[in-house]
Amino acid sequence: MQQGLYNGTMSAWSEVDREVATGPAVVAAATPARPLAAPTAPSYPQGSGNPRGPAALLRQLGLHPRKRLSQSFLVDRRIAATIAAAAGLTHDDTVLEIGPGLGLLTAELVRRAGRVVAVELDEQLAAALPALLDHPPNLTVIQGDALAIDPATLVPAGYKVVANLPYHITSPLLRHLLETPHRPRRLVVMVQREVAERIVAAPGQLSYLAVLVQLYAEPRLVRVVPPGAFYPRPRVESAVLVLEVYPAPRVARAAPAAFLRVVQAGFKQPRKQLRNSLAEGLGCPPAEADALLRRAGLDPACRPQTLTLPEWEQLYQVVQSS
Repeated sequence: MQQGLYNGTMSAWSEVDREVATGPAVVAAATPARPLAAPTAPSYPQGSGNPRGPAALLRQLGLHPRKRLSQSFLVDRRIAATIAAAAGLTHDDTVLEIGPGLGLLTAELVRRAGRVVAVELDEQLAAALPALLDHPPNLTVIQGDALAIDPATLVPAGYKVVANLPYHITSPLLRHLLETPHRPRRLVVMVQREVAERIVAAPGQLSYLAVLVQLYAEPRLVRVVPPGAFYPRPRVESAVLVLEVYPAPRVARAAPAAFLRVVQAGFKQPRKQLRNSLAEGLGCPPAEADALLRRAGLDPACRPQTLTLPEWEQLYQVVQSS
């Protein structure tokens, strides 16, 4: 039986020349999702392992990081273990992994969880992944676009998400996963450090993304990850972020999407006073936006970053009733 790349050969990754970015990208163009029942992958001689790390493995696979997909690969086993531990996995858990790439994190997940469904956009990587891990029975690989897939078609209720997210799709993917009725109960994601710090920000430094995430989940920054944990090496630091998803949105439970449209309007020009930013976002005169804010008990001269979620809800209720 052929030996999987990570079966007894994990020490190879500790010697990698550690150069990476942030995980396989998922692009907006829909790709039909399909299980890969019979993946085609290169054959590795038993015990050969991968002494030179991901660059050598990619050459063996006839692949290279694709800039179009913002591809990059986690190569530090310690970070993979940290991410898996933060997910708090048991053998009762089903995990939805997005962008497994070469499977370093996937190997940790299949060891800890009862079932792992890995969604990979790159057809060649998706085809190779099961063989790289020696075909674990609790792994299902789906080739497709995570932004175009309904999680309800892949995983049962109560699932967890683990993902090393490409920088450029962090916001749309988080929104996709949090706004679906079939929300996960926990997400553990690797994102750009600056984005992670924005998501966990307190009132006074909030952004639209922070309000969106904090509407659905309680965020917690686990640790900062240096560029050397990836291949190829990015120019910025990353961070591991845990999102504990609430059973229901914190505010505006009946219409969270409508609530977020008001928030988005308020952040139209975040450096301006809220009266002017809201006016531009709603397409109304500043005097009308001023009146709405006063009816909501808010200072029209404040900045949108300073509002709490309950204050945004007050504004939303006034806008809806006007």
